[in-house]
Amino acid sequence: MKELVAIAEQVAARLIARKQTVAVAESSAGGLISASLLAVPGASAYFLGGAVVYTREARRALMDISDEGMKGFRSSSEPYAQLLAERMRSRFGSDWGLSETGAAGPTGNRYGDAAGHSCMAITGPASEVMTLETGSNDRFANMEVFAATAMKLLLRRLEG
Repeated sequence: MKELVAIAEQVAARLIARKQTVAVAESSAGGLISASLLAVPGASAYFLGGAVVYTREARRALMDISDEGMKGFRSSSEPYAQLLAERMRSRFGSDWGLSETGAAGPTGNRYGDAAGHSCMAITGPASEVMTLETGSNDRFANMEVFAATAMKLLLRRLEG
């Protein structure tokens, strides 16, 4: 967790300096992205909210994305990660939306993705979507890597 908080401190400093905010939707990271950003003192200046969107029910209730709204999308994909990031940004009125969705392990998901697969997206003044494959089935290690990679994605956009 110390590595995650160290990354979050860098993100926080840049968001505060730019007077910008972020909202987070995460799945396989299980709340580690939000927890890391909230572990930094002064988080209320830049963190508007977060959601762990781990199930279909969570997607419907927290993101207001119906089964009909998922036509053409599948979880654990780049288009779905982008949809989550955009939805968080618009729902919270934040400058940035950050999302993560994947398969932490120890097995893959029902869509055929192996453990260690995660898609992440950042939307805002700049946008980016990426896929990460760790090749590991270590659930907690994957969760940490997913969270760190997602925050580094945001950090790169804040530096650019």
